Amino acid sequence: MYPQSASGSASVGQYGFLSLRKAALFSLMFSSRLGGSMPGVLGDGNPFDEIIKDLEHDLGISDSNSPSSSLSPSSSLSTSLSTSTSDTMSSLLTAHALGTSTSSSELPTSDQLPISSVLASAAPAIQTPVAAVQNTTGTGDAKTNSTQTPAVFAHVIVGNTYNYTVNTWSKDIALAASKGIDAFALNVGGDSWEPSQVANAYAAAGQYNANQTAPTRPTSDSTNGTTTSSAAPFKLFLSFDMSSIPCSSASDAQRLQTYINTYANNTSQMMYNGRTLVSTFAGEACTFGTNGSLNQAWTSALKPANASLPSVWFVPSFFVDPQTFQNLTVIDGAFNWNSAWPMGNYNITFAPDLSYINNLNNRTYMASVSPWFFTHYGKDTYNKNFIYRGDDWLFAQRWEMLVQNRTLVPLAEVLTWNDYGESHYLGPVDGIQPMSQAWVNGFDHQPWLDLMQYYITAYKTGTYPPITKDRVFMWGRLYPANATAPNDAVGKPDNWQWTQDYLWAVSLLTAPANVTLSCGSSSQTTQVPAGLTKLKLKLSANCAAKATVMRNKATALSLSPKGFNFNTRPPSYNFNAFVAVSP
Repeated sequence: MYPQSASGSASVGQYGFLSLRKAALFSLMFSSRLGGSMPGVLGDGNPFDEIIKDLEHDLGISDSNSPSSSLSPSSSLSTSLSTSTSDTMSSLLTAHALGTSTSSSELPTSDQLPISSVLASAAPAIQTPVAAVQNTTGTGDAKTNSTQTPAVFAHVIVGNTYNYTVNTWSKDIALAASKGIDAFALNVGGDSWEPSQVANAYAAAGQYNANQTAPTRPTSDSTNGTTTSSAAPFKLFLSFDMSSIPCSSASDAQRLQTYINTYANNTSQMMYNGRTLVSTFAGEACTFGTNGSLNQAWTSALKPANASLPSVWFVPSFFVDPQTFQNLTVIDGAFNWNSAWPMGNYNITFAPDLSYINNLNNRTYMASVSPWFFTHYGKDTYNKNFIYRGDDWLFAQRWEMLVQNRTLVPLAEVLTWNDYGESHYLGPVDGIQPMSQAWVNGFDHQPWLDLMQYYITAYKTGTYPPITKDRVFMWGRLYPANATAPNDAVGKPDNWQWTQDYLWAVSLLTAPANVTLSCGSSSQTTQVPAGLTKLKLKLSANCAAKATVMRNKATALSLSPKGFNFNTRPPSYNFNAFVAVSP
């Protein structure tokens, strides 16, 4: 589902980050229904690596191997700096990328660092407003154009639902709604059977909404100043996969128009600012027979002068330089697909989001968030074999950025619900896998849903919810990154050097406790306060992962996931994440 070079190599330079470049990156559009994201790799000599090194030097940050992202009284200054300057680094990277200067006087001293931020101490505290524990990143001059509560969508690859029934869709919808997801973005492609599955999805949503028993969520429609609650129906909207759907002729636009006309008045259709929400994956190369500009092409397809279509709110994922947004009057916003992952060997920042926000001029910004990325197809199939960096609790860090900047990000789309081939699926593995069984079977990602639900509540309301039960989430790869698998003909994935061998964990605690992460002889115990804390444990030998929570000399929680075994001799190159959670 992403554009890629013929070789499948990571040769696209800086595309997908701040200085986006169109050029030849889309000369070979990926034509299959599979996949998900373009490589966008910076490769050797990445200038941002040098920028980060310079900033680390200026700030006095050392490379710490602290096992926890929580600060304790014994933490060294270097550890404190490395775990608490994410927002500062993001701001400085943004300033460098956007050409604005940052004087030395703007750099924080050690006593000015945001050590109470979500990436530092046990964060966030129970029932603590977001603003009290985080500083907003960015200039503050970009505003959203909607007063609606922030919404969360999940990207669903319809091409992986060939075997779905209305009942299967109903189960997925009920599960997604229970975790705080408001709508499915239906990624529809060119397969002839997909319209019937889209119909099944809308039928299932209609049935679910008719029997709505979903948890209530806060609204602000009370006239007496207090908060009331109302059940939120589950919605759907179309996200046209333009790497699969042809778009060179005027007749090609009819497929999109038929979809829109069919579901615009459906009670389960997602509306935004009173219009039918429509999105895309790619589409920047479409002409629809106009032989004109990108703006002209999509205007003719979705907003024709003859008003033959319902009014749409168009928020596409065009892989173009954000500075060109000013020329795209057809769009009502933009979806930043690649903001979900760092596009190189560095930690994720909010800089790509700000690049979009500041160029949209108050139009709708939709951010992406994803837990992982690994795909392992050989040259004889889909020819894509690489990873994105998922280290340093990527999923948690990304959500914390969105919570912190919730006033700038009205929409967030989770990538994905069911893209098995790229290992960032969050839903059950019930669909037809695109030849990804070798790295997907046995790797259930549903435990991430509960962690995501915690963040979604904070993103929507501005307040992290109370923690009523101790929970520990753990994830990581089962094999060393530098290990060899001589019997794997596909070979080691590109960018394998971007990941380190760690067990990643997040604890949600009702009260302070000692949390121990262990795997064989490797063990680390951390004094953890109430709230959310991120922890990690270095892995180096064959072992079984385990987490224990001790409080008042008694075991409050013990997690020993079956199958969570680190093995130094992999049978194949499987960089997928094994995910587990305590009951």
